Amino acid sequence: MSFDRALIEVKAGDGGNGVVSFRREKYTPLGGPDGGHGGVGGSIYLVVNAHMNTLTFFQRRHHFKAEKGQHGAGKKQSGASGADMEIEVPRGTIVRNPDSNESYGDLVEDNQRLLVARGGPGGRGNSSFATSTNQAPRMATNGVPGEVRELLLELKLLADVGLVGKPNAGKSTFLSATTAARPKIADYPFTTLQPNLGVVELSLNEGFVLADIPGLIEGASEGVGLGYEFLRHVERTRVLIHLIDGSAPDPMGDYHAINAELTAYDAGFENKPQLVCFNKMDLPDAQTQWPDFERMLKDSGSADVYAISTATHLGTRDILFRALQILHELPPLVVDPAPSEIPVIRPLESDFRIRRGADEVWHVEGQAVELAAVRSRFDSEESLMRFHRKLKKMGVIDALREAGVSEGDTVWIGEDYELEWQE
Repeated sequence: MSFDRALIEVKAGDGGNGVVSFRREKYTPLGGPDGGHGGVGGSIYLVVNAHMNTLTFFQRRHHFKAEKGQHGAGKKQSGASGADMEIEVPRGTIVRNPDSNESYGDLVEDNQRLLVARGGPGGRGNSSFATSTNQAPRMATNGVPGEVRELLLELKLLADVGLVGKPNAGKSTFLSATTAARPKIADYPFTTLQPNLGVVELSLNEGFVLADIPGLIEGASEGVGLGYEFLRHVERTRVLIHLIDGSAPDPMGDYHAINAELTAYDAGFENKPQLVCFNKMDLPDAQTQWPDFERMLKDSGSADVYAISTATHLGTRDILFRALQILHELPPLVVDPAPSEIPVIRPLESDFRIRRGADEVWHVEGQAVELAAVRSRFDSEESLMRFHRKLKKMGVIDALREAGVSEGDTVWIGEDYELEWQE
């Protein structure tokens, strides 16, 4: 199961409705309209939590809905706004449009916030419609629905050093031996199915983040095995520690196989500094194969090769100091900052479509037309007339007449509003 990609749906809160109300107090017979406005719906934010390192939470929950705004009330009381919702994600989360794969933002800083769904504005109470010629309006508007989006979350770990190697090469043991992390460890392939992070502390002010990433197999660059789920995380590491199982039948073959997969993924891995660690020197087979492995690697021009044992901690400290030295020599990782919000779904399309169904019923469809229906109150003649004027201005009335609508015909606006045509 993959824990570094998740598809979620977010639904911001709907705006509350405005109300029709008139001031009714003793000795104030002509108090006038005092209907309050509806509250704004809650928005949804993604917020970075530096203590998270997987998207496991989103395997159990896919739908998120913010609080609605409250309806207005008399005495010009506006409804309360809906509470915003914050969804925590790990550092290194990329937010994408699942249809176009467009990136909305790359969240890399602790507590960074990205607005992903805006709450709907509240409706207007009748107090806002009072004019010198209409001093007692009996109309109000409904709130606007909040934005709804599908989002693809993709995690690329932000770690200074990444552990690479075939399954069972000893990466998890290396992580547990050099950091406070306690990954699951067992003597069979693919014990690690999700990335693990640990902090290496070499002195009071010196250290770095180390990532143990699931093992590679041949064909990973084409999606075989854990494939992309592994390679995606290695992209952002600045130094690679390549662990070789010294007790394996062909350590040199394993070394070349892993490097071939890294190169085939084509993410600049061939340019990353790599420390090669011949692991399991506590075993006789590794001790026997080490001299030939060291000679062949150095003959090929790879000088950074070390004999270690993660089980006994032999040589692990030297590797860590060498990795820190290389990190000091490298320029810092630069990631383009994410915006504070993703593009708004509106403005709405003004186009509309008119069709006649098999049941001889007329259907009017279009974002702007349907939103106008959502905002209108059909329990008031004034509100109905206002809605009629909006349809007239959009050209819907004339278009229906040209299409052949007749007295008494049923006209649907979107899927929710059924009206009867009257001249």
